[in-house]
Amino acid sequence: MNPSSQNYPSVATSHANGTIRRTQILLLGTRRSGKTSLLQVLFNDLPLKQAFFLEPTMRVSKHLVDTAIPLEIWDCPGNITVDTLGAPLSDFATIVFVIDIRDVYQQPVSKLVEFIVAACQVNPDINFEVFVHKAERLQEDDKLENFRQIHERVMDRLLDESPEFEQFPLNFHLTSIYDHSLREAFSRVLHKLIDSLPYLEDLLNVFCSNTASPKAFLFDTSSKIHVATDTSPVDQATHNLCCDYLSMLNSFGPLYRSNAINDPRMSRFSPTPTPPPTATASSPAASTPAGTPPSIASSSASSSKPLFFPSAATSLSPSHPGTTLTYHLVTPHLALLALLPTTVYELRRGLVEYNVVWFREGVREIWQVERERSEGEVI
Repeated sequence: MNPSSQNYPSVATSHANGTIRRTQILLLGTRRSGKTSLLQVLFNDLPLKQAFFLEPTMRVSKHLVDTAIPLEIWDCPGNITVDTLGAPLSDFATIVFVIDIRDVYQQPVSKLVEFIVAACQVNPDINFEVFVHKAERLQEDDKLENFRQIHERVMDRLLDESPEFEQFPLNFHLTSIYDHSLREAFSRVLHKLIDSLPYLEDLLNVFCSNTASPKAFLFDTSSKIHVATDTSPVDQATHNLCCDYLSMLNSFGPLYRSNAINDPRMSRFSPTPTPPPTATASSPAASTPAGTPPSIASSSASSSKPLFFPSAATSLSPSHPGTTLTYHLVTPHLALLALLPTTVYELRRGLVEYNVVWFREGVREIWQVERERSEGEVI
């Protein structure tokens, strides 16, 4: 079988020649389990009303996605087997298996166990994730009961294969394309594949500490998957709010452009950052003009055109002191979304912007290293 190749809009055209190293994800499931619609909604902004009319997958399709790391996702037809896949399972870092929550469980469970047993023989460290999909179809009690039954049946079948699978790290997620559970589940899948995740989390922790932010996320702007977050627990309502805000910005952002791109005054700003001040310390940075646009040293040296990073903010509560949700673009694919006390954002906005520049510098350095490594320039 010759896999077809499909590029989503987020894929850089300069990498379409196949020279870039991509982390491979295998997407499996039975027919009509929702594999293709899942990918299209996540990475191609497929309208939800059109998901029902997608044609069944008839052959393996490769989907190339650029986010914090370059990904290659293989969307497989429902009748695929280990022998007909056309590639060794050792090539894949993660296998995602999709099960329709209302399906007859025997066939998908048997297929899942078959791939688990085969994969563990060639790569015991492979990540397995199970998406119990189309959860919107059931009431809450029925949803949880079906989820529990699927989990028990899979683990029982694995124990029947071998007692060694008793502690097998198999992760189950309830997902649906009609809410943000799918993005939350895929975020968890992505986190296991990013080697630089601890460094991104450290940068977010420093940003939260310096700006008194209770929560901050690093989001992929197109798919609305959060690449990293600080160490505080993820509140589902906060995550959903950030996803909705990012969707709104994606919808209306193309209607606007900034005159600052052609402003000659931008050349006067120094590209070299100094360590960021904290929200509790008195610092001259607190008086920095709020509209100071950031500049990146490594890029400004190679290009005469100054870089422009859009930002936005919205108040979540009319009461005082209240909370403000902020957005700052970090790389072409990643954005920082953070909750800030409104008093900090309004009275110390220069401090916030200063820490954003510092955070952006760190993320862009990590992003550049990941990019060079994937292109084979770093071993």
